[in-house]
Amino acid sequence: MRQMLRALLTLCSMLAFAGMVRAETVVFTDVNVVPMDAERVIARTTVIVTDGKIASIGIKAKLPAGTPVIDGKGAWLVPGLADMHNHVTTRDDLTLLLANGVTTMLNMGEATNSFAGRTRIAVNKGEVPGPQIFTALAVDGDPQYGHLVVKTPEDARAIVGIAKANGYSFIKVYTNLPADAFAALAGEAKAQGIGIVGHNAKAVGLAKQLAAGQAMVAHVEEFFYGFFPEPPADDQNAPPADVRIADAIALVKAHGAFVTSDLFNYRTIAAQFGKPEVVKAYLAAPEARYLSPADRLAWAGSGYQKKAVDLSRRVAFEARFVKAMADAGVPLITGGDAPTIPGQVPGFALHEEIDAMLAAGLTPWQALSAATRTPGEFIAKTVPGAAKFGVVAPGYRADLLLVEENPLEKPATLRSPLVVMAGGRWYDATALKAMLAEVVVRRSGQ
Repeated sequence: MRQMLRALLTLCSMLAFAGMVRAETVVFTDVNVVPMDAERVIARTTVIVTDGKIASIGIKAKLPAGTPVIDGKGAWLVPGLADMHNHVTTRDDLTLLLANGVTTMLNMGEATNSFAGRTRIAVNKGEVPGPQIFTALAVDGDPQYGHLVVKTPEDARAIVGIAKANGYSFIKVYTNLPADAFAALAGEAKAQGIGIVGHNAKAVGLAKQLAAGQAMVAHVEEFFYGFFPEPPADDQNAPPADVRIADAIALVKAHGAFVTSDLFNYRTIAAQFGKPEVVKAYLAAPEARYLSPADRLAWAGSGYQKKAVDLSRRVAFEARFVKAMADAGVPLITGGDAPTIPGQVPGFALHEEIDAMLAAGLTPWQALSAATRTPGEFIAKTVPGAAKFGVVAPGYRADLLLVEENPLEKPATLRSPLVVMAGGRWYDATALKAMLAEVVVRRSGQ
């Protein structure tokens, strides 16, 4: 059996390598482009990619013999997807993201040193397959949640320099960070060009955090804890009144902040509170075969299933909240907590988030914007010198998906890409399937 697994693993590796192409110039012909700079389609055109960037749209240039040409045959070319909140730290999970069309990711804390440094650098150079990686260093005021402890302003200023020296683009603030440490962190981060993202810090509150320059709220539900009024003492899980949504929207827009929509994540957490059978169902789902053994064990032993909490009213409120933010022009970005939360498999969870946004009433344009264009705007605003992405336009990173149908009409088509291109390197459907099969074989053989 072991020999069969090894043989299959070797075959999968060969297929994946054969399907991965990196050339100085690649041409997409006969593609319908959904550029995501506006809600429009550029019909049946040509896109030329050179040195990992989009060089032109609609220009048929004379190209050297042997230039790879991808005949779209009327398929749809869209920007690659962005997962702006995960905890991916392994190459296998990077493969899961890429095979699902995710070409940009933000690790939101607890990355290993080797991932935050060596792996990130290798992937971003194109030496290892995966999405473009950004990382956030998580800090808190005590070790309750396992994050790096920052207790004083001196600690805060020092950690910003350490983060920058190690290639982190962001500092992620957490629940118990002291107010004076947050203030020092925000000031030093601004001076050094590091973005502040994360949770509500209880000692500060979201209003003051955003006023101090925090660029992104890492979960929609952080507004429950750091902005909306406290729930009644006898009903701690009561949702806020809908009339308060306008106040939250006004706050975010006043400071130009971004908000991570994690509808699927919160719904997934809520569904498993006090219900071990739900976690068992998560582990039995088809996507769970891609999990690492360590993640399977972590899911099985998670604490959510051990205490009964009814969050259903808050889940429903959050859907209305996200819909209102989208309609008001709040810049939403997609993310979750894969693979640390039971029910969230890297890559697959991003598609579930898009589906959750659609179920909340967002249009396909709004949901797809949150997964492409708006993450690109977020990085452009917060990471000095970062390459542009999230739109199909000349000068942008060649992070592209070729899909069978128009995603503005049938978003489910994003789940089955015909081609994924990340930074100019492209993988056809055969290679993507082989990459997924390789993950299953490797992880089942551990």
